[in-house]
Amino acid sequence: MPTSARASLSDARLYLCTDARRRQGDLPEFLDAVLAAGVDIVQLRDKGMEAGEELEHLAVLADACRRHGRLLAVNDRADVAHAAASDVLHLGQGDLPVPAARAILGGGVLIGRSTHAEAEVDAAAAEPGVDYFCTGPCWPTPTKPGRYAPGLGLVRYAASLRQDRPWFAIGGVDAGTLDEVLDAGARRIVVVRAITEADDPAAATADLARRVRERVAADAPADAPADAPADPTADAPGRGPAAAAAR
Repeated sequence: MPTSARASLSDARLYLCTDARRRQGDLPEFLDAVLAAGVDIVQLRDKGMEAGEELEHLAVLADACRRHGRLLAVNDRADVAHAAASDVLHLGQGDLPVPAARAILGGGVLIGRSTHAEAEVDAAAAEPGVDYFCTGPCWPTPTKPGRYAPGLGLVRYAASLRQDRPWFAIGGVDAGTLDEVLDAGARRIVVVRAITEADDPAAATADLARRVRERVAADAPADAPADAPADPTADAPGRGPAAAAAR
């Protein structure tokens, strides 16, 4: 695993899942705005899309991530992640097993797991080949209709483990619920509608990123440097492995 990819994941605080914005027709402009404003990882999540069309849109995401030094994530499909040369593959509980995904992708791609119960958190925190995991949904969300939401109790459980593998809270996280999520112990978040449906996606991104990073900085001992700058754009150029590869 390239050091730059792991470092970018460790520093990541704001993970965005977006569709291809076919309705708005502004995918390149949208990506430039939110990546510059503080999104650290961006995943294309557009269910029902054929692989060829998905790869076309992923090429747009890859170009934006490369220019902004951020991480590109693919959802569910190891074959698409391989073809897109993504930095990250995210796997749900019912998706390809991690060893099978690793056989396709090798060791150079970060792999994440979704978790919806304490036993799944325990497994994701320890399973070889997993680089990060997500816990949730914190609240029911139309993004995953009908899915049981374990709530903030699962966030508190993940925080109580005090293990080193990065993890993110997901599901209903927005400007109004963020403080509850942070109070439960999360220091990384995944959002969808909080940015994709915002009137000003860049401003919404900057607000979320600032608030998460301020909480991280407040956690740091007074005599130690903060985990990351409070300004999410202070070190924007060149943080991701795509940028390193381009140099």
